[in-house]
Amino acid sequence: MPAPAFVPADYRHYEKRAEPRGALRAGASELKLYHLEKPGEPVPAAIAASARAFLAREGLAAAGLSGGEASEDCGFVILHRCGADFYFLLMTVWRGANEAWEAVWYRDGTMADFACFAPAYPGEAMLRPTFCVWELGVVAHESAAWSRYLASARADADLARWRDDLFAGTV
Repeated sequence: MPAPAFVPADYRHYEKRAEPRGALRAGASELKLYHLEKPGEPVPAAIAASARAFLAREGLAAAGLSGGEASEDCGFVILHRCGADFYFLLMTVWRGANEAWEAVWYRDGTMADFACFAPAYPGEAMLRPTFCVWELGVVAHESAAWSRYLASARADADLARWRDDLFAGTV
């Protein structure tokens, strides 16, 4: 089988680092925040602050996590630096007990804030982007952490163990 044509011949893969950056709260909802970046190229503090402000102001409410009594979601957010000045903000919450639901925003160097990432697809194709290989390191950890929580008695102590179960490492 020939090499996939969608991978340019000159593409060279490299490692990135995922680091937990605390929690985000919206009412009763709890989200773990991660930064994903190339070593030596951290997410600038202004972008990190902008992402937190965006999620608090618009993102959480837009995704149905406005803090009402019914909003008791658990999940995680990845702020992914992609190159010099392009960022993805990926929020995943656990719904239906074991389903990962995702909302995606982006920001590039010309934008003042994050915006919904909804590219146009000819004919509304079923195949759509979700996570890149670097983001999947965090997703794999969070999937296993949520599975451990689901298999537990789901008492307060089990939720606390989920909250403290964070990933940091090279992906």
